Amino acid sequence: SQLHFKRIISPLKKSMTNEDAKVFPLPDFVEPYRYEHFDRTVEEYHKRELAVCGLLAQTIFEKAWYIRGFEETMMDMLDNSEAINILFDRIMNLRIEQVKLFMEADIDILMLGDDVAMQTGMLISVNTWRKFLKPRMSKIIQAAKAIRPDIPIFYHSCGNPTAIIPDLIEIGVNILNPIQPECMNLKLVKDTYGDKLAFWGGLSAQTNLSFGTPEQVKAEVKHCIETLGKDGGYLIGPNHVVEPEVPWENILAFFEAVDEYGQY
Repeated sequence: SQLHFKRIISPLKKSMTNEDAKVFPLPDFVEPYRYEHFDRTVEEYHKRELAVCGLLAQTIFEKAWYIRGFEETMMDMLDNSEAINILFDRIMNLRIEQVKLFMEADIDILMLGDDVAMQTGMLISVNTWRKFLKPRMSKIIQAAKAIRPDIPIFYHSCGNPTAIIPDLIEIGVNILNPIQPECMNLKLVKDTYGDKLAFWGGLSAQTNLSFGTPEQVKAEVKHCIETLGKDGGYLIGPNHVVEPEVPWENILAFFEAVDEYGQY
């Protein structure tokens, strides 16, 4: 089942000292048994002429608050606690090692991101994001580009992260996801950033796809392609996973509309 249907019990919710942040066990992602299949798997997909995405979304912020607790992490950043900086750095350093392994395996797209926005704007202030997350995300991206300068960098944040789009471009992001139409103006985003970003998503999972008619789904697909796909740089898809309530007829309508309108 999807993670967003689960309840997370944060192990350091009650307290996190500096020592706790230093010694809390993180996964052994850089042990050989974790990645010895990478080269073989990537090669198999490349033989099928498919692009391989290296998924490291929930890059820093989300992994930290899963461990520490959401409210507690927010307060730790407000207090600029040494412990939260230690935890952020440990997660960042682990991500950098994972990125190196992905680059060596010749993946095609590096997928990063954290949900730092909600539909009304940022979850945290832009200044807080710039202080705690932007520099660390930049180091992760630079580690990838040091090995593969041309690697496409995908960034995910649900909600409306428009306030940090220029910052994301600055640190090397060139694919933005999921572009929620409930809270982002597709035309404005395309017109403003379309020469610097490709867009991935755009179709509302919480309106037409879930509760609309097949005709409404097709009309929205057409609008997305005409707007975000103008002059290229667009991979259409729902702005979230296909939820259980989505009727099969709407899924078929999506693919039929992509076949009909998704041509240049």
